[in-house]
Amino acid sequence: MEVNFYMKLPEPFLTRMRQMLGDEYEAFLNSYDQPAARGLRLNLLKADPDLELPFPTAPVEWCPTGRRYDGELRPGLHPWHDAGVYYIQEPSAMAVAEIAAPRPGERVLDLCAAPGGKTSHLASLAGDGCLLISNEIHPQRARILSRNVERMGIRNAAVLNESPDRLAERFPGFFDCIVVDAPCSGEGMFRKEPVALEEWSEENVALCARRQDEILDAALEMLAPGGRLIYSTCTFAPDEDEGTLSRLLERHPELELSELPDYSGFMPARADWYTPAAPGIEKAARLFPHHLCGEGHFAARLVRKGEEGVHGSASVQPQRKNGKQPDLSTWEEFCRQTLTVPLTGRLELAGDTLSLLPDTLPDLSGLRVVRAGLTLGQLKKGRFEPDHALAMALRPGDVRQTLDLTADDPRTLAYLKGEAISGSPELSGYVLVTVDGFSMGWGKASKGTVKNHYPKGLRRLG
Repeated sequence: MEVNFYMKLPEPFLTRMRQMLGDEYEAFLNSYDQPAARGLRLNLLKADPDLELPFPTAPVEWCPTGRRYDGELRPGLHPWHDAGVYYIQEPSAMAVAEIAAPRPGERVLDLCAAPGGKTSHLASLAGDGCLLISNEIHPQRARILSRNVERMGIRNAAVLNESPDRLAERFPGFFDCIVVDAPCSGEGMFRKEPVALEEWSEENVALCARRQDEILDAALEMLAPGGRLIYSTCTFAPDEDEGTLSRLLERHPELELSELPDYSGFMPARADWYTPAAPGIEKAARLFPHHLCGEGHFAARLVRKGEEGVHGSASVQPQRKNGKQPDLSTWEEFCRQTLTVPLTGRLELAGDTLSLLPDTLPDLSGLRVVRAGLTLGQLKKGRFEPDHALAMALRPGDVRQTLDLTADDPRTLAYLKGEAISGSPELSGYVLVTVDGFSMGWGKASKGTVKNHYPKGLRRLG
């Protein structure tokens, strides 16, 4: 006989949820026997918001670019995923960046950013006009974050692998918007990620709450007056939700909670679930799986009192120091032969790797930097080799030569496997290989054959 999923849940967790939810408890339990919510979000750096996807989806009510899909589908295997057209993201998690609402010209920090869903959403909303710093303290997860930043074609981000305390020392009062999707006990992900269930304990809930206090204190040091701090978790635990917010507001009276949009299915945070609760705690939102098509989440937006637009000190990224100026003639020749649009920003050469940095990028020296700006390519002896990141940040109209394939063209899968493919005899030199008009990577054409430049680490097997 099949055992209901909720029978696997820890008894202390069930006891607490029964006390919290009262008459709604049975509906909450029944949600665990429903399939986990599946979603993806269109990437506005590449796709139009009304793009029709090649498989059936339904809208996510609180995210205009969000789509829900049936669990039987596997959109991660479609070539549009490789091209960064969309990011697979649980629907409830899409609320966070929508609440942050980043704007062009702002300085934005995603403090606990891996694997990159919220970073890519922030970049998609604000476009290339904001400065985006994405940080992840765990090295392996920071590398995953960096790969997703590349796949989504984000030009204006730096990916760091630092502790919040180290960043707070370097960037006091620097950011207009900070997103803290905090490490938590993961109760809201039980039906989606079984490892969260395996690791749950009451002791871990308390540990997470203490860690959240520390992270938020560091984040606040980096928030400019008038700036927005977005706090979110994927847990139901009041100690980590209403409790973390209440303790933060008690420590920092210069913060105030801001009203959230009236999204369907969101319920107000509860003052009676944590004592003493901060005044106005109901302005934060709880997302329950028995109220909407999504997993468990908690989100709040706070504003730091003070005059907006007044930033703390952080020196601009220094220009290349000492020595003779690098020879960029091969890069300039590549631009003339290959690109149709100018690329704006500051060039930086590290070793033989040439990157394009946002003009507003602060000094990152001494920090663990995984990626800064847009990697353009490598200056080799007598030639320039474009990087995959540059291809992913371009649209077909940005280059002189493209080889546009369709998703069902056998050459598309062959390209993603790293194989040479056929192309028009008129093509010569570097071409942007695209699928249905979305960039996938570089190829080098000669006499009707396109040599594959798709990165080996990304190639499909089989």
